[in-house]
Amino acid sequence: MDRLHQYLTLTTDIGIILRYIGAGTCIPLVVALIYQEYDMLLPMASVPVFLVCLGTVFIHLPATDREPRLSMSLFSVAAIWLICALVGALPFVFGAEMSYIDGFFEAMSGWTDTGMTMAPDVDALSHTLIFWRTLMEWFGGIGIVAFTVALLNRSSVSRHRLYSTERMEGRSDAFMPTVVEQGAQTWRIYLILTLAGVLLILLSGVPLWDAINIAMTAISTGGFTIHSGGIPSYNNVLLELLIIPVMLAGALPFKIYYLMYRKKEVSLFKDEQAKLLFLLVLLGFLIITADLIVFNGLDEGSALVNGLFMASAAVTSTGFQTADLAVWEPVSVLFLTLLVFIGGSSGSTSGGVKLSRVLIGLKGIKYWFRRSFVSPKAMLSLIYNGKRYQRAEAEFLVSRNMLTFILFLLPIFFALVIIMHFEQPDIDTTLVIFDVVSATCNNGISTGFVTPDLTVWSKLVLILQMWLGRLEVMAVMVFFIGLIRGFEW
Repeated sequence: MDRLHQYLTLTTDIGIILRYIGAGTCIPLVVALIYQEYDMLLPMASVPVFLVCLGTVFIHLPATDREPRLSMSLFSVAAIWLICALVGALPFVFGAEMSYIDGFFEAMSGWTDTGMTMAPDVDALSHTLIFWRTLMEWFGGIGIVAFTVALLNRSSVSRHRLYSTERMEGRSDAFMPTVVEQGAQTWRIYLILTLAGVLLILLSGVPLWDAINIAMTAISTGGFTIHSGGIPSYNNVLLELLIIPVMLAGALPFKIYYLMYRKKEVSLFKDEQAKLLFLLVLLGFLIITADLIVFNGLDEGSALVNGLFMASAAVTSTGFQTADLAVWEPVSVLFLTLLVFIGGSSGSTSGGVKLSRVLIGLKGIKYWFRRSFVSPKAMLSLIYNGKRYQRAEAEFLVSRNMLTFILFLLPIFFALVIIMHFEQPDIDTTLVIFDVVSATCNNGISTGFVTPDLTVWSKLVLILQMWLGRLEVMAVMVFFIGLIRGFEW
């Protein structure tokens, strides 16, 4: 099959997905009308118009009937996320006079649920652009392809493969027999959690507009805020405490909510990922609180609230923050970096390498140690998530798991080397490391290193890191290999 026919294999399904996404991106136009921001109608309309037109072109291309290979599906998923970010930049360029690179950064940060920003003054942005940032994170939290498949009445082989590809790398946690059913159930759970988040945050006394935006970015573990000062600008301790359960809800496996609702089975503390999530939040809370009291001289009340909030935001990969990391001791920043790198649960909206992989890694270490002390003929198994893996399966599971860790670490290393060549030579290495890890793991908490003053090359590297992190490296690698060499080796 020649290169053109390879690309045409999934054009119909990609076109359908782009058109559905285009329809969803019309929502900010309603916001523009409500707030009478008529000058934002054309800039915002550029997104749905472009996506729908591009999707229509793809649909009318002569598609082939061949079943797509895994590599082609990976390529397609990476392409969909890239197209959404490239097009999503347009409202920032036309409506806020940002450079295209800064708009591209903002859009990629939104779609990947990262939450880092290039906006020099968020308070100066229109309500339309504020909500556009929020909506990108909300759609990105559930997954662009997953969001679309949830709206379809049927799912072709291609769409099944696309959905599975997007969710397979650390996000899969199947609880329904078909992708359409699982997508629909995930969508319903997401809507209910979002509504519950809005109602909870309203208890803090913030306006409805603020509550909607905060809840949508918290449940998607995104982190965009509607003020330049972020969450601290509200000076509302109750708000900070109420955001924490919303962030945690987004970082838990959605399978738990399905079991609680459908089977009336309260499995919150039976799930291994959930237990590890709460354990890491507790550990982070204790260490960060102690550091803030000892190293930074904070009073106990402020240290307790900041410690709990920052630990929760780090583990759930939400970009909200209530502390200036630039004044923290390096050891505190490095510890927070570890929490950011781990991230939340598989089958949730969060980023990072995922709690499931940490669990598999720990169980794998225990498995290998046990094998060292028994007879070579002994039948040992690795138990994870209620399933027993025999030797061959266990070794494959652990090996693939470790490969993902390596695939996360290598881009972080190369990004650090490149960025530190382009930026000021006297920058604090600890701060740079944290922000690069935060971008790669789609967290968004920042030390203040990431600003609009970065060089274009550093911004492009960070854009790549966010894209890599959201699709967990492999899909992006296949995307570039597919462009250069095709899909037949």
